[in-house]
Parts: sequence; structure tokens; C-alpha cells
Amino acid sequence: MKLQVDRDVLAEAVTWAVRGLSPRPPVPVLAGVLLDATPEGLTLSAFDYEVSAKVSIDAQVDEPGTVLVHGRLLADISRSLPSGKPVELAADGTKVQVVCGSSRFSLQQMPTTDYPTLPTSPEPTGTVSGEAFTKAVSQVAIAADRGDTLPILTGVRVEIDGDKLSLLATDRYRLALRELTWNPAAADAAHVALIPARTLSETAKALGAAGSVEVALGNAAGGEGLVGFEAGQRRTTTRLLDGDYPKVTSIFPSSVDTISVIKTSDLTEAVKRVALVAERNTPVRLRFSEGQVAIEAGQGDDAQASEAVEATLSGPELEIAFNPQFLLDGLGAIGTDYARLAFTQPSRPAVLSGQATADGESDESYRYVLMPVRFAS
Repeated sequence: MKLQVDRDVLAEAVTWAVRGLSPRPPVPVLAGVLLDATPEGLTLSAFDYEVSAKVSIDAQVDEPGTVLVHGRLLADISRSLPSGKPVELAADGTKVQVVCGSSRFSLQQMPTTDYPTLPTSPEPTGTVSGEAFTKAVSQVAIAADRGDTLPILTGVRVEIDGDKLSLLATDRYRLALRELTWNPAAADAAHVALIPARTLSETAKALGAAGSVEVALGNAAGGEGLVGFEAGQRRTTTRLLDGDYPKVTSIFPSSVDTISVIKTSDLTEAVKRVALVAERNTPVRLRFSEGQVAIEAGQGDDAQASEAVEATLSGPELEIAFNPQFLLDGLGAIGTDYARLAFTQPSRPAVLSGQATADGESDESYRYVLMPVRFAS
């Protein structure tokens, strides 16, 4: 193998391909990135039996060939090479020479015969706007569980029903649901999949800059449950989580008694300030009355803080407490100038959604449910 490639193009491609590789893989070759040079260009592939990534880039290939080298090391080297100069890659016996200007590196080749075959992605299910997909994933993934007590809750439940795409996640203390329209390959498309939240987030960030993202849900050859994503020359797959996701949509209240609308930035900053005195795992208290919401934290001999923010109120006055970080996560996710909080009673979940204006309609395409925290009166 012998080729020449743009330094920035190579660095970006290698970094993306190896982003999910473990620093301590169970098998040494799984730390590698496969470089396949053909007359059409260079393809880089990485696979750890859970997540696969493949990206094709333009390159001047003088001698086609395939080599396997340490992925993270090649990524670090590529990013450190001098800008504005082409990179030459050449196989030389058991080594791969990397030359850029006066910089020279020699990497040990890994055995390509031991490298696993990348899985075949399922048939395309449809496409979705890259920008909308990235935003939707970021809004929902914040509510996924980060522990390993219940692995099924570390995933995002993706449901496809015709031209509607729904994403749902919960960690038992909050729940996020985002619904958006997309372009299905078949009008009667119907799929449900549970995708690891961390992998889905990384994929959305990496592919979201593209105009559209192609999603492929279903069973690949061999019966392994996979989801595939493709945008431009980048393709990735990941294994789906097994198990039945709990039926948590029943948490959404069918009716509400109290509604408050607050400027999102004002509430966010006030909660951040008041939460400074909230000790670990202690809530902030929100007291809703006509014209304002009072935010408080701390009590007794502990440090205390309070602040009032202008708010509209429809329905009975109410006092409720939330985990401050969970509340801030939701406020950061709605993406609108105004936040709408809907309540039934202080002991029941509250629903946070967004509004463009103080007296406008609520955007129900994204709803974030917060479980209240009990506090001493």
C-alpha cells in the first residue's frame, strides 16, 4: 500500500472512525483501524463487536493494499502533523510509514487476518434531517440512566410509525419524549428499537452536520439486532439492547391543574444560583404564586438562598421540589425562550415543555417529565 492524502481529511476521518474504540480491548486487534486503499480512494474501518464505523475519503493511491494499525495512535499522530502538507502512507514490511513534511513515524502493522468482518447494515428504513436528529437525540439522551443497575434504561427507545419518529428515555427520576416527522422508506413503516444512549449521542453529534441521516433498523444477516446510520461517506452500526422497555408513557398526566410559564433563561440562572447552597442530593423548592415563582434551597443551620422570578400562573398556587440538576437539564433541552411547567399536585410528576412566547402555544413535540422530591415543610 502506498498513497497520499490531505492531512486534515485524514485526521478527521481517523478520529471519527476510532471514536468508540476501547482503550483496553479484550483482543489487541480490536484497537486497530483498517486502512483499505483502492483506486477509488481510502476507506477506514473500526469494529469492536458492538459498534462499527466506516468512512471513505479521497486519496491519491499509487499502490492499493490493506493494513491494520493502532487506531488511537494513528489518530493522535494525524492530528499532530503539520497543517497544509500532504500525508504519505506506505506499507514497508511489517511497518507502516507515515510521512508529512519533515515529520516521520513508523507504526507496527497488526495482523489483518485476525480482524473481524464488519457487520452488514440492515436495509434503509428512512431518512431524517441531520440537524433535527442531532437536536432530538440530545434532548432525550439526557434522561437515560448512566448506571448499570438496569442496563435497559441506559438506552433510548426509538419507535417508528409511518412518518413519525419518537425517541424516549428515562432513568426513573425523569423522562424525556421527543416526536418528529421523518421520511420513511415505506409509508407503513413500523419499528421499535432500543439503542444505547451513549452510542446514539456520539453518532448523532458525528453525523448531524450532514444534510440528512439515513437510518436502518431491523435484523442484519445472521439475525443480529442492529441499527445502522449513514451520512455522506460515513457509515456506522451498533448492536441493539435486548429486553422490553417499561411502559412509562402512562406517567404523562391526562389533565393538569396548574400551569406556569417562565422565561427560560431567567429560571435557569436563578436555579443555578440558588442551587449553590443545596447540598448533594438535596432539592431546590419552587413556590408558584400569582406573578412569580420563588426558588429556595437550604434550611435550618445550613446555608440558605432564595430568589424570585417573574412567572404567569394559571390554576391553584403550588409548592414543589426538584433535583436541581435534573431541572436544569430539562431547561437546557427545551430550546425555547419560555418554559411551561404543568402540574397536577406536588406529589405527582411535573411536565416541562417549551413555548416560543409567553402567551403562545406549548410545543408538545418535546416533553420532559420531572419526578418531585419530598421535602420537609
